[in-house]
Amino acid sequence: MELKGLSFLGTRRGTNTGTAFQAANPRTGEALPPVYHATSEAELNEAVEQAADAFASYGQLGGKARAAFLRRIADSLDAHTQTLAERAHLETALPMPRLTGEVARTSGQLRLFASVVEEGSWVQARIDPALPERKPMPRVDLRSMLRPLGSVAVFGASNFPLAFSVAGGDTASALAAGCPVVVKAHPAHPGTSELVAEIITRAVAAEALHPGVFTMLFDAGITIGSALVKHPLIKAVAFTGSLKAGRALMDLAAARPSPIPCFTEMSSGNPVFVLPGALRKGPAELAKNLFGSFTLGAGQFCTKPGIVFAAESSESTAFFEELKALVGQSQPFSLLTAGIAREYSRATEARAAQIPLAAAVSADKADNFTAEPKLFTVSLDQLLDEPELADEIFGPEALLVSCKNTDDYLRAAKALDGHLTATLLGDEEDLKANEELIRVLEQKAGRLLVNGFPTGVEVTHAMVHGGPYPATSDPRFTSVGSLAIYRFARPVCFQNFPQSLLPPELQDGNPLGISRLTDGKPEGKPDIVTEL
Repeated sequence: MELKGLSFLGTRRGTNTGTAFQAANPRTGEALPPVYHATSEAELNEAVEQAADAFASYGQLGGKARAAFLRRIADSLDAHTQTLAERAHLETALPMPRLTGEVARTSGQLRLFASVVEEGSWVQARIDPALPERKPMPRVDLRSMLRPLGSVAVFGASNFPLAFSVAGGDTASALAAGCPVVVKAHPAHPGTSELVAEIITRAVAAEALHPGVFTMLFDAGITIGSALVKHPLIKAVAFTGSLKAGRALMDLAAARPSPIPCFTEMSSGNPVFVLPGALRKGPAELAKNLFGSFTLGAGQFCTKPGIVFAAESSESTAFFEELKALVGQSQPFSLLTAGIAREYSRATEARAAQIPLAAAVSADKADNFTAEPKLFTVSLDQLLDEPELADEIFGPEALLVSCKNTDDYLRAAKALDGHLTATLLGDEEDLKANEELIRVLEQKAGRLLVNGFPTGVEVTHAMVHGGPYPATSDPRFTSVGSLAIYRFARPVCFQNFPQSLLPPELQDGNPLGISRLTDGKPEGKPDIVTEL
């Protein structure tokens, strides 16, 4: 597939008149061909109008047809794994095994959603038949189900050039729900984005779908993204990235004459609580595993464990010393972009001016993409007085919070903002003694872990990748797993409709064979009669 550096506008490509930019290799700093061109305002309008036109047909497309489309994309991604991974490696410096695995995760997500929409019960069909003889008033026939919202704007993420970008979970779940997608490609990996967009565009044509089902726009700045969110034909937004950018998009979506939902995944420190049993089991092993988790992917995972609470003890001292040694002996990392590296340097220098820098490794600052691992320490009392010390720093850094005893953990947990994850390390006796802590953390995070580390997010039906603000804009939803489809659908009720005009999901004969509720009870299950 030839890279052209132009936006995707249904059946045609954009022009080369917009602002020019290029990706850079984080290892060498060299500019990567080709030159990319920002989308014009006219091209943005064309893309969004095509998506709106496509919704008329794609929003009514049956689940089996949508499943076939998603599987076609997945199969083509797998067929081009090496090409995709090689380009992503050039643009991100992420290792090839990680990137080939990310292609598999991306295709796996598409197949997961294909299975969900093909089976069909996700629409939550409910039927309350008419009761004409009911006294004192008859009941009309009421039937409801979830229907797609409309065109969705998806923003590619910097740290996952495949799984959270052009064909990632946001796009997969929106397409599964019946929503056309307009992607704003991330400028750090435009070549990878173009390759994936070409795959999706070919799948649209092969399935004979409206070409506006998928479009993709390039821009190196914020102009196109802002205009996309404000466009009246866009009905929802999905974003993964920084708190600053995510909050800006939330505010734009809310300020529209007709506000729309904006699903953002933003900032999370992912607190870890070290209980006595975990330290007794082996401080050195615990330190090794924690270090591996907060430096995984150069600390550029949204689930990086960035805040660690440990109570004073001889074991915790050994744990701390081992962790310091691991940081001091490590090597600098290449971050995804020069901008991320600059922000990491600024944020860690600002933190070092407030609290002790316990360990670090020197980096060659001649490389604008390089960052050195760092470990900071702070007392719980100071953290509670200065809660900004717990703000996420994107990169290979962690904050160790010293507590007098495990009773302090409850005080710490109650003061936390929202996070994607919260982790408890300890034995069963520890966990039973800290049930109140678990209940508090349940209100603070979308996923609770016991004796594991949060980096690594399974794509399954039960996964929740979300949490209270500022982790996300809406804690009721997840951006990973099959539940992500519910972000892009809304309930619609059909009252007194003739059978011929009802969606098949709501017709009396249940031609699709999906699970439904009739009068609030699962169909096919007899009423439970209790004899007195």
